[in-house]
Amino acid sequence: MSKEIKNTLIHTCCAPCSISCIQQLRAEEIAPTSFWFNPNIHPFTEYKSRRNTLREYAQTIALPLVEEDVYGLRTFTKAVIDDLAHRCGYCYETRLERTAQYAAEHGFDSFTTTLLVSPYQNHALLQEVGEFMAQKYGVPFLYRDFRPGFRQGQDEARALELYMQKYCGCIFSEEERYQKKPKKKKNATELNT
Repeated sequence: MSKEIKNTLIHTCCAPCSISCIQQLRAEEIAPTSFWFNPNIHPFTEYKSRRNTLREYAQTIALPLVEEDVYGLRTFTKAVIDDLAHRCGYCYETRLERTAQYAAEHGFDSFTTTLLVSPYQNHALLQEVGEFMAQKYGVPFLYRDFRPGFRQGQDEARALELYMQKYCGCIFSEEERYQKKPKKKKNATELNT
């Protein structure tokens, strides 16, 4: 028989993504503690904006917050530079491993992540990494498909005027987000229709 989940350590990438996740967990009578460990977020101004917004939001909803304040630009870029196509896997592993380790060390019943709310993340890979880390550290991975609450959480974040990021987190995703793609020129037949 599995142990009843009463509290969970929730890896939190940002305040907006946490909103519906926290609400769902609390509705299930699970007490979440937010865990800030995001060495993948760059540049430093972005990192600070997301961290500070989470600090402020956590206070307003009485959400316990644990911070491992590690700005990891150099470590992260060194680790992924030779295989940028698979950087998300490294990112998930790094953050979920530290979350699972902390959860095990501090007596949490489980751990999870707000990354599971995003329709832009590799959901299957997140679940796989979470389950692997659960085995490695002996603390259950609390899998939830939080995606149905994504839009509602984003709408609430806007209403609360929380800082809303424009890209996933790493400097490479920032480049992809803002890199201008050349506009396709219309050929003569398209112009005449």
